[in-house]
Amino acid sequence: MQRNPIIPFILIMAFGIGLIFFLSMDGVGNKEEMAATEEHGEGTEGGEDASAGEFDPEALAQGKCIGCHGNSYEGGMGPSLVGTSLSEDEIKDVLANGKGAMPAGLVPEENLDAMAAWITSLE
Repeated sequence: MQRNPIIPFILIMAFGIGLIFFLSMDGVGNKEEMAATEEHGEGTEGGEDASAGEFDPEALAQGKCIGCHGNSYEGGMGPSLVGTSLSEDEIKDVLANGKGAMPAGLVPEENLDAMAAWITSLE
C-alpha cells in the first residue's frame, strides 16, 4: 500500500502555523515589558552603554558605519574617515543632515560633538 507523500508536509505546515500563532500571542502579552525595556535604554543600538549613559563613538561606528566606510574606516562604498579633510563642524553637518548617499540622523543630535571629535582623531 502506497502512502500519500503530501500528508507529512501538511502536518509540518499546520505545526508551523500553530507555533507562529502561539509565539505571537506571547509577544502580545509582553508588550508592556518590551516598552519598558525600550524606555530605559536597554537593548539600544549603536553601542550606547545604557547603564553608564555615556556615548561610545567607536561602538556606534562599528554598528552603523563600517558597512559603507569599511572595517578600518579607510573607505569602501563611502569615503575614508581616516585623515579626513573635513573640520568638526563640517562633519557634524554631514552627520546631522546627510550628504550624497550618507543618510541623516545616524548619530543622535546630542552626540554629534563626540562623534565628530572621534572621526577627526582617526589616523
